[in-house]
Amino acid sequence: MEILIPLVVLLFSAILHEVMHGVVAEKLGDHTARIMGRLTLNPIPHLDPIMSVLLPALLLFSGSPIIFGAAKPVPISPLHFKDPKKDMALTALAGPLTNLSIAIIASLIIRFIPLEDVAISSILFTIVMYNLVLAIINLIPIPPLDGSKVIAAILPDDLAQAYLSIERFGIFILFFLLLMPIGNLSLGFLINKLVMFSISLLGI
Repeated sequence: MEILIPLVVLLFSAILHEVMHGVVAEKLGDHTARIMGRLTLNPIPHLDPIMSVLLPALLLFSGSPIIFGAAKPVPISPLHFKDPKKDMALTALAGPLTNLSIAIIASLIIRFIPLEDVAISSILFTIVMYNLVLAIINLIPIPPLDGSKVIAAILPDDLAQAYLSIERFGIFILFFLLLMPIGNLSLGFLINKLVMFSISLLGI
């Protein structure tokens, strides 16, 4: 149960992250996610064998200070956007902002609603923590993470194309940075510190 609850929280937080990408994309003119059946909270269409299962398990059993995972990316077609670069950046930001909003709401419940049940308080704290992790990691500017779409939006087209072309290596770069320390630090350690700092700002 100690492992199951965090994994469930992580999975559904990642699903909400992806669904909101699709919702914002649809508002901006791209209906691909709806057509592909991805604007749903049913976890099955969103599961990705590597990001939803392998990565969290690998981080868990490696003793990483950060447990991270992701749902299968919602399909987006920038060709349907009026302003592809700007609208792609807005669509990308929708995911991390959703996770940040969830973390803030859960922290407000902890702070201002008396909770007699310790288990419920623990689950709410887990929701805060994992949504902060998802928000922070997805803002890292490594393609295909959401932060890279924001950076690409402000780069000239040729540089943006070259930058995003490393997307196929991005997951391996992320794995390496999360698992392998550089000097005495690892990306996982730094993210953990940033999450703890964010939690202190939320006052819980």
